Amino acid sequence: MQSGEIIKQRYKIMAPRIIKALQDRNFEAYFCETAEEGAKKALSFIPEGETVSWGGSLTIHEIGLTKLIKEGNYQVIDRDLAETEEERIKMMRQALTCHTFLSSVNAVSEDGIMINIDGMGNRIAAIAFGPESVILLVGMNKICRDRDAAVTRARTETAPANALRLGLDLPCTNTGCCFDCSKKECTCSQIVEMRCNRVPGRIKVILIGEAFGL
Repeated sequence: MQSGEIIKQRYKIMAPRIIKALQDRNFEAYFCETAEEGAKKALSFIPEGETVSWGGSLTIHEIGLTKLIKEGNYQVIDRDLAETEEERIKMMRQALTCHTFLSSVNAVSEDGIMINIDGMGNRIAAIAFGPESVILLVGMNKICRDRDAAVTRARTETAPANALRLGLDLPCTNTGCCFDCSKKECTCSQIVEMRCNRVPGRIKVILIGEAFGL
């Protein structure tokens, strides 16, 4: 068996326990073995004609979900189409009241705590409150042993990688390591720990049995 297949098998074995942990915290949780299955599962929760938006998630793009949304019968708020920074910010605010918000998370502990780290805060704001429905697509590579390990992953792996992706001039882009900076463009300005869901059915988590996102 190839190494990739071994890892996928491990993800499949782990998934039921992670799903149970998320459900115990009142999140709806599902497992899909492939990206295609994950994207289709997400679409099954979005009624045609609804307004859909998303934050700066690589996962939802990598699995092809944003492409399917744009090709479907939905009203899309896509900040990447903005022609000015002012228009971009306006669209980010509009996304806070859309029907369905798509995203991923930066890390998930084995007992179901989800960690999100953000620069502007628009993504974590929409996940926490605003849109009627939130669908989180999460590669199983983001599963961590516990809450502290999840925070460490977000700070020391995700944040520097995202800063590099965005071409920012930060200590972490020059060294590859987090220096707990307070620069204006810091990508880890805000960190949110999601430990429970108070609105039944609002937040759905789709675990994907492959590695996606940062």
